[in-house]
Amino acid sequence: MTQASFDPQAFRAALGTFTTGVTIITTRAADDSPVGITANSFNSVSLNPPLVLWSLAKTAKSLPAFEEGAHWNVHVLAASQEGLSGRFASQGADKFSGLALDMGISHAPLIPGCTARFQCRTAFRYDGGDHVIFVGEVLAYDRSDEPPLVYQAGQYAIAARKPRQEVRLGATPPPECSYTEDLLGYLLGRSHYQLLFALRRLLASHALDEPAFFILSTLSVRDRLTLEELNAIIGYTGFTVTAPQLAALEAQRYIAREHDGETLRFVLTADGREASLRQIAHAKAVEEDLVDTLGVGDVMALKLLLKRLIASTDPGLPDLWAPVAEPAALA
Repeated sequence: MTQASFDPQAFRAALGTFTTGVTIITTRAADDSPVGITANSFNSVSLNPPLVLWSLAKTAKSLPAFEEGAHWNVHVLAASQEGLSGRFASQGADKFSGLALDMGISHAPLIPGCTARFQCRTAFRYDGGDHVIFVGEVLAYDRSDEPPLVYQAGQYAIAARKPRQEVRLGATPPPECSYTEDLLGYLLGRSHYQLLFALRRLLASHALDEPAFFILSTLSVRDRLTLEELNAIIGYTGFTVTAPQLAALEAQRYIAREHDGETLRFVLTADGREASLRQIAHAKAVEEDLVDTLGVGDVMALKLLLKRLIASTDPGLPDLWAPVAEPAALA
């Protein structure tokens, strides 16, 4: 919608629909103290000569340092550096406290662990309304395989790569078929069972099955559970823990019984904990193969979406990772 008179907030919201990366720009003040701010106004200008630009509000306290300093560094933040973005967007705190810096070609602070870094010298400076536009000549740069942090509509995000062509899983279904490969349940189910297929072969080599995997994994996170508590946690998988299954794991010396008054609880033995660690190692090996295929950024995006999906469809399962209150000590 075109507006004759601009509403600043609505205009900002419209600009926010443009997805950007997140950067930290650093320099040194006249007294040699480090200066840094979070910015998403960074953009490329020219390849030959190599030029980039960014802008800073005229009201920013750090403006004199960037106007007086000849050199500044642009850090394209990795998805794992969201905390740094928040730190450098705040005012008053010592932003560089405890932060190890790399050596650069200038005295401007150089932050490690980023997706990309550009070490620049001011080439031009322009008036840009309520901002000052800095154009810098890139003197040195480096990049990593770390997925970038993304900012969209006022929120941080993770970018997932979209293939140039649609990913096809099989033959095109007939027109009258309403069950397609784009059905979310089918995609989740097929990916789950394909991952589980690889894990099953690893479990079989240790004489374990899926119920045993769920039981040992659960007890490795929260020990001393009753049969009912185990089923409350595992029930969503479609498996029901039975007394014979627990007896089989006891026979393998993976779990042991513990009597709490009249309540029967199950605990991991040393052998059970070792078996659980092997299971987790197998699961992580399967995940590492997936990371090698999809890439770190896509796997991070996948995990985030799955966590949101789990939270939105949770039927009220017990929180396995919630801290357990210790029993009160007797006086």
